[in-house]
Amino acid sequence: MMLHQDEEIIIAQCTPQGIGALALLRICGNKALEFATKLAHLPSGRALHENPSHTIHFGWVQDVQGNYIDQVMFLLMRGPKTFTGQDTVEITCHNNPLIIEQIIDRALQLGARKAVSGEFAKRAVLYGKIDLLQAEAIHDLIIAPTEQAVKASLAQVQGTLSSWMRSLEHQILKIIAYTEASFEFLDEELTFEQEILDMLSELCDQTDELLQTYDKQHYIKEGIKIALIGSVNVGKSSLFNALLKKQRSIVTDIAGTTRDTIESGMVYEGNFITFVDTAGLRDTQDMVEKQGIDRSFLETHVADILLLVFDVTKNLTLQETALYQEILQKYPDKIIIVYNKIDAQDHVYPNFISEQNSIISVSAHTQENIFELQKEIIQKMNALLGQGKIAYVLNKRQYDILQSFYAKLQQIYKRAQQHIDYELLATELKDCLELLAELTGKDVREAVLDAVFKGFCVGK
Repeated sequence: MMLHQDEEIIIAQCTPQGIGALALLRICGNKALEFATKLAHLPSGRALHENPSHTIHFGWVQDVQGNYIDQVMFLLMRGPKTFTGQDTVEITCHNNPLIIEQIIDRALQLGARKAVSGEFAKRAVLYGKIDLLQAEAIHDLIIAPTEQAVKASLAQVQGTLSSWMRSLEHQILKIIAYTEASFEFLDEELTFEQEILDMLSELCDQTDELLQTYDKQHYIKEGIKIALIGSVNVGKSSLFNALLKKQRSIVTDIAGTTRDTIESGMVYEGNFITFVDTAGLRDTQDMVEKQGIDRSFLETHVADILLLVFDVTKNLTLQETALYQEILQKYPDKIIIVYNKIDAQDHVYPNFISEQNSIISVSAHTQENIFELQKEIIQKMNALLGQGKIAYVLNKRQYDILQSFYAKLQQIYKRAQQHIDYELLATELKDCLELLAELTGKDVREAVLDAVFKGFCVGK
């Protein structure tokens, strides 16, 4: 009997590759328990598939000659009470790549195939165990760089965003019911025009409220990038190391030491921060250094917060003054002015800095006021993240579909405020339902599914 591709026996390593204590392999598909029995030898002599579901058994994996490959633990799970909804066997073995390769090769000899990226999660969607939003949240949970992103992704794995989408669907279905009832009794002048308008307005507000948080979701999902910008030898690298509390950048008195951007990340108060040490801004004929300076200007654009660093022991040249003023003019909202080297006796301050700018005076060398700079950075971060709680975190696919949904809703609502064509309204609302179905995976093309799961790890 030919099996559908989504019923075939697949196998993959679910734990990271490399030498370690234990690894986990997952076998899934039609009659996966009977298939795994061909691999297994239990001390009791009993066939693996004869044991009850959701039980763990010690045994060995055998090769084609009956020799032992490794001592393992077999976890048996019969569908539909599994992640994918199909029969599943998980094998915990010693994490030696040679052992893992032999076990997988034996499974392939017996007719299994290697799982592709995200295939287990894709089957869970196809078998109705989770929807597409939950599957994407699993991927986001695995790669989440911040505490907030972990919490949001875990909540969405449990179905919070899915529940919100179902609420939208129910509201649209209710509007369709009122629309069709109004059309049915149009001659009797029994219509629900005001109720329809009120519900459409509420739908628009709910959707817009979520879309408005998308920019802040970026900071939760990807963390905050902080770039140190300034002229050569102002102490950016020393400040970079002081903020990270480790020696990451090379620090010398030679101008132009940092010729490229250097990045280093840290988790602070549940947020992931990436500090970027950039090449000093100056006019140079050195092609390598010039490329680094070009990247410094790029960082001023892409960074979320800029630490604009000045050396208070030196006067600025005309060219340096022009560069600093250009940056201040372009990015006033994301700049913190940092006056460095205040441990020196004589101080020279630029005369073009406004009192409205955030200004902190520090010594990267003696660590003076580094704590105050950190507090200023945190205030800037809180302003980016906002004080309001973000209920859901969208990815780009979800955001784009929801944007289309919102745009269509707005068109419908504006037209309905002028005149309601009940038959047309019902058709357009059903189009909105189709967009929501694409979001949750209820009605989605195979190509879309492939694109979604392409970025998943193989064992998931």
